Amino acid sequence: MQTISISEVQRNLHKLDDFDIVEIVDKKRKEVKGYFLDKKYHDTVEQLFQTNNHRKNTDLETFRKLRKNVSHIAPEIDIIKMEDEAYRDLF
Repeated sequence: MQTISISEVQRNLHKLDDFDIVEIVDKKRKEVKGYFLDKKYHDTVEQLFQTNNHRKNTDLETFRKLRKNVSHIAPEIDIIKMEDEAYRDLF
């Protein structure tokens, strides 16, 4: 995978035409800012996002069903706190 700095992309946008996947880095801060993917990968990436979204929704629905069971069995458990933590883990 090719690595290009932010300033290099700004000055020479046409360089992205030569690559399928490029890592964009901020050389001053020494951190990865993102990735450039060629348009031909759009459908694949979109499908991955949809699959991931479906998995998250399924996990959240499962958690909600379990939450109802827990509240009947052990009402002293702080369900709201558990839900916030699970939601943060999922998203």
